[in-house]
Amino acid sequence: MYRVGIDVGGTNTDAVVLEGKTVLAGVKASTTEDVTSGVIEALEKVIEASGIDRTRIVAVMIGTTHFTNAVIERRHMDEVAAIRLSLPSGAGLPPMVDWPDDLREIVGNHGYQVKGGYEFDGRELSPLDEDAIVRIAGEIRSKGLKAAAVTCVFSGINDAMELRAKEILQQHCPGLPVVMSKDIGRHGLLARESAAIMNASLLSLADRTVAAFGKALVAAGIPCPFYITQNDGTLMAADVVRAFPVLTFASGPTNSMRGAAFLTGLKDAVVVDIGGTTSDVGSLSHGFPRQASTTVDIGGVRTNFRMPDVFSIGLGGGSLVVNGDTAITVGPKSVGYRVRQEAMCFGGTTLTATDIAVAAGKAEIGDSALVTKLDKRLIDAAVAKINAMLEACVERSRISSTPVPVIAVGGGSILMPDRIGDLQVIMPENFAVANAVGAAIAQISGETDRVFSLVDGRTRESALAEAEAEAREKAIAAGALAETLEVIEREDTPLAYLPGNATRIHVKVVGEMGGHHA
Repeated sequence: MYRVGIDVGGTNTDAVVLEGKTVLAGVKASTTEDVTSGVIEALEKVIEASGIDRTRIVAVMIGTTHFTNAVIERRHMDEVAAIRLSLPSGAGLPPMVDWPDDLREIVGNHGYQVKGGYEFDGRELSPLDEDAIVRIAGEIRSKGLKAAAVTCVFSGINDAMELRAKEILQQHCPGLPVVMSKDIGRHGLLARESAAIMNASLLSLADRTVAAFGKALVAAGIPCPFYITQNDGTLMAADVVRAFPVLTFASGPTNSMRGAAFLTGLKDAVVVDIGGTTSDVGSLSHGFPRQASTTVDIGGVRTNFRMPDVFSIGLGGGSLVVNGDTAITVGPKSVGYRVRQEAMCFGGTTLTATDIAVAAGKAEIGDSALVTKLDKRLIDAAVAKINAMLEACVERSRISSTPVPVIAVGGGSILMPDRIGDLQVIMPENFAVANAVGAAIAQISGETDRVFSLVDGRTRESALAEAEAEAREKAIAAGALAETLEVIEREDTPLAYLPGNATRIHVKVVGEMGGHHA
C-alpha cells in the first residue's frame, strides 16, 4: 500500500511516493496559478517515476502555503462580522484594533461589541444580550457578509455563550458559517479574536482549495481520502480544513523539518530548508519542530496559534548576487522559479547564488563552462557571505551549546557548506523533496488547551487525566488509531494571578492514521 505526499510551494509543487518507510520516487513540478494543474502534473510524474498501481494508493497528504499567502498578499479574503461578547468590561479596544489598515479594510472592519462574557473561573460577567445578536444578524443579511466570528471573554473556561450566539445567528441567517474563537486560539482575548476573524475571512478560499485538491485526485483516478498537513506537522481531514484553514499556516516549513527527521533518523537537530527564494531555519526536538512560545505575526496581525519556531531569511538558489562598492550582497531579491531561464549557468545573464555554487565546484547543474570567467575573488567573497548568513541562522536556532547536527534540505541546499562552525552538516538522500516526504509521513494529532479550577476535590492529576482523555478523543475523531496514540507535549502552568487555584493545561497526542475517516 502506498502513501503520496505533495507539497505545494510558491515555486515548486513536490510529490513523493512512500511504501512503508521507503521513498520510491520524488519529483518536482512547477506550481501553477490554479494549483490543480500543478498538483495533477506532480501526481502523474511521481506515479510514472515510481511505476506503482495508482489504485493501491491509500492516502494522499498535501501541504500548502495557500492560506498564509492569501493573508500576506491580501487576496481572496471575505468580509466578516466580528462579534465580541464582553460588555461592559471589554469595551476599551475594538476588534481588529492592532491590524494593519489595509487588511482591516479587506475584511470589512465590521466590529460589534455585545453584553456577555465570563470571569476567569466561569462565573458570568453579564448575561448574553440575545436581542443584540438578532440585530447583528439583520445587519449581516443587509450587508451581505459571508461569515461571522464570535469571541467571548474566557470562552476557554465556559463556551456556552459562543454556542448560543452561533445558534441565534444561524437561526436568522440560515447557512451562515460562524467561527467560534474557542475552537481556534488559546488564551489571550485579542490574539484569539484575531485568529477567529482571520479564519472566518478564509472560509470560502478553503472551500475552493479543498474542492480543487479533490478534483485533481479524481482527475488523476485516485479515489482515496486526502489530508492536509497543519502547523504542527500532523494531519487534518479535508473537511476539517474547510472549517479551520488558519491551522495550515505553517505547514510548509513544518513538513520540511519532519521530512528531514525522517530521512536522517535524527530526533534532535537544526534544520535548514533552502528553497528558490528563502531559507527556513528551525530546531527539531523529539522529531517534531520546536514550537514558538510567543505570539506569531501573520501578515502584520498578532495571533496565538501553535506555530513552529521557524524564521526565514531571503537566501535561496535564485538569490541575486550583487558586487557592491564596499561588499557583496546575496538576496533578499530572487529570480525565484525563473532560475532555470535567468541564472548564468543556464545561459541567462543574472548572477545568482546557484551560479556561485556551480563556480565554486559545490554543485553540478547547468553548464559550468558558462561561469568559468567569474572572478575568483568574487566567488570566494560570495561563498563566505552565504556561509556567514547560514551560520548566523543556525546559531540563532540552537537552544544550547551542545553540538547538534545540521540537516540541509530543499532544492537550494547546494549552497550549504560541509560544516557550520563546529557543527556537522548532513544532506540526506531525497533532500530536495523533504517537504513532500514530511507530508507523506505525517501523523494525526489531537490537543487540548484550557484552564482548570482545582477546587471541590479536583486534583492536578485528575485535571491532567481529563485533558489527556479529551486530546485522545479529538485525535481518534480525526482518524487516528487509538492503540498508536502517544503524548508528545504535556504542559501544566499554575496561574498564580487567578484565585481558585487555577492551572492551565496543554496536552497533545499523536498517532498513526487509519481510524474511521479513512
